[in-house]
Amino acid sequence: MMCPLKTRQNTESWSYWDVQSSQIELWGVSGPGVNIIVHSQSRLKTRTEGLTLKTSLAWLVIWTALQDGDGDSLKGIRQGYNGSLPSGDRGRRKSRFALYRRTKANGVKPSTVHILNTPHDSKAVHSRGQHSISFTLSRNQTVVVEYCHDNDTDMFQIGRSTESPIDFVVTDTSGEGKEGEDPSVAPSTISRFACRVVCERNPPYTARIYAAGFDSSKNIFLGEKATKWKNPDGHMDGLTTNGVLVMHPEGFPEDSRQGLWREISVCGDVYALRETRSGPSRGKLAEGESSALRDGSLVDLCGATLLWRTGEGLLRAPTLRHLEALRQELNAARPQCPVGLSTLAFPSLPRSHSLEERQPWVYLTCGHVHGHHDWGQRPERREEGGEEGEEGIITVRRECPLCRSVGPYVPLWLGCEPAVYVDAGAPTYAFVPCGHVCSERTAKYWADTPLPHGTHAFRPTCPFCSAPLSSTPQGWTRLIFQGPID
Repeated sequence: MMCPLKTRQNTESWSYWDVQSSQIELWGVSGPGVNIIVHSQSRLKTRTEGLTLKTSLAWLVIWTALQDGDGDSLKGIRQGYNGSLPSGDRGRRKSRFALYRRTKANGVKPSTVHILNTPHDSKAVHSRGQHSISFTLSRNQTVVVEYCHDNDTDMFQIGRSTESPIDFVVTDTSGEGKEGEDPSVAPSTISRFACRVVCERNPPYTARIYAAGFDSSKNIFLGEKATKWKNPDGHMDGLTTNGVLVMHPEGFPEDSRQGLWREISVCGDVYALRETRSGPSRGKLAEGESSALRDGSLVDLCGATLLWRTGEGLLRAPTLRHLEALRQELNAARPQCPVGLSTLAFPSLPRSHSLEERQPWVYLTCGHVHGHHDWGQRPERREEGGEEGEEGIITVRRECPLCRSVGPYVPLWLGCEPAVYVDAGAPTYAFVPCGHVCSERTAKYWADTPLPHGTHAFRPTCPFCSAPLSSTPQGWTRLIFQGPID
């Protein structure tokens, strides 16, 4: 698809970038292409060069970037803390990047199948330098499926490894992992070569997700203990240790309805979930379902969740400029603190990660918005963490001076990642217990969308900071602002 965009004037809906580009062939059904978002329990990292964009805490967005170049790699940025990065972008570890048509196709497709009975035979096949998937059935028997070049597809690989075959480095540094620690040694449940996305180079530019990625020797190995099987048509297939889960919503984003979570196999088939995340037995084949990604599809890698957005979908989504206009409109209404009688103001989006003197605060139980004050303080309480062993979030509990309800009292933060919004409505709702602000439909959508957590649990999560949302009574509250008295 040819998409002529040369100046900033005709790219106002893409106000992230000052685009200076000649015609570039881009992925997508229409508009500027295919986009992804990633949500994670911890820090995420990706590969990119050239662009510097805003991003949000705990979400990674893969956009179709417009820039001069030959289009031979993914572009984007690493997530930060609701709009900014704590330590800057370095190398491939960034929060947002783009998939666009490569100068030369690098896709592969199955070709020859070898049944090998000795280690020597296996080495002979792997030494050919072709991509292959090895299914070890026993010590004496291995099935190797060779892959040949496919001129009609481009392949992009995602995983924790920093080796060159990985286009998008995602690291979960939970546990003892620290900021700045080498991601290759930090604890992680994400596979080193987690998955691969294969995009058709011609209309309709369908993108499909597959479990597992090829390593530096162009191989995927499913060992003797891995879950694998032979299908009725004779081809081998299998699952990765922690699995790659997918959920396709219906009607996203206008009339969104959550779909069922499924597991994707190494060959791209769709199955019901295993009893546990790394269980030894696969689920039932989901007849008629596809691994083709659509706008709003969620892909979970057991430590990071990707949200796939299409260019067509983002053309209908708010932009950063639109969110800034909504912020200014809120501030122009001069909301007041009923206690201090001071005028409140949301900080500008680039500074929306640090507290300011006029920052709005909210009583999450009732939704009344105040300024920061010490009235009605109660003992601190640790909010639910979602699972056993999790500490959750320590919140300050206060008694609201307007309605006397007691509950968490937290600062409000505008959600700065446009791609997670499902509409361009006014930011009048906040997630509980973190206090990130967005539109009503956006808050209710994510509060009703459980994401995989642990070995078999699911829970809704704030798309801006990854905090687990409260389940009582819901994960959001409607904000009640007090107008000026004059």
